[in-house]
Amino acid sequence: MNKLTITDIKNRAANIKLLLMDVDGVFTDGTLYYFPGPDGKVVEFKGFNSHDGLGFHMLHDAGLKSGLISGRESPAVVERAKILNIAYVYQGHLEKEASYNEILKDAKLKEEQVAFIGDDFTDAPLMVRSGLSIAVANARQELRAMAHYTTEAPGGDGAVREVIELLLKSQNLWQGVLEKYKLSETKKKTIGL
Repeated sequence: MNKLTITDIKNRAANIKLLLMDVDGVFTDGTLYYFPGPDGKVVEFKGFNSHDGLGFHMLHDAGLKSGLISGRESPAVVERAKILNIAYVYQGHLEKEASYNEILKDAKLKEEQVAFIGDDFTDAPLMVRSGLSIAVANARQELRAMAHYTTEAPGGDGAVREVIELLLKSQNLWQGVLEKYKLSETKKKTIGL
């Protein structure tokens, strides 16, 4: 894939109905923490960015759906997805295309209506198929080279929010978000000294 102009990216983003992504390295920073649990078994912990979390609420409020496809399994991901009302959660699938196909069938969408955010080789097959392929700033160089768009923010540190804002702005839904949070661009207040 070739890098697109910002106009081409916005045109593709305007058609997106579903945002899918990998988890480790995209929705999280990719760091895995292991601690002993109360029963003595090892427990895995992950950190999630709160700005990305609010982004999911904005995305869903605007009528778009989201999903996660991860090569690893983690109860923390299930819990975070539940909190954020993420519609599709597929874990333990290093080969991700079968999950992608199931999601498209269930959502009744075409590939050009899907954006996918990835960071490593296992994400490449889905990026090739998606209407808008996105690599996070700290993705493997090969994925950054093939993506339509590369975020400025690294995975786990606002990259998902950046993509959500791109989608909402490209679909002329951003003003509604600003109004919901009393940040309307048309109602800016000037503070005098």
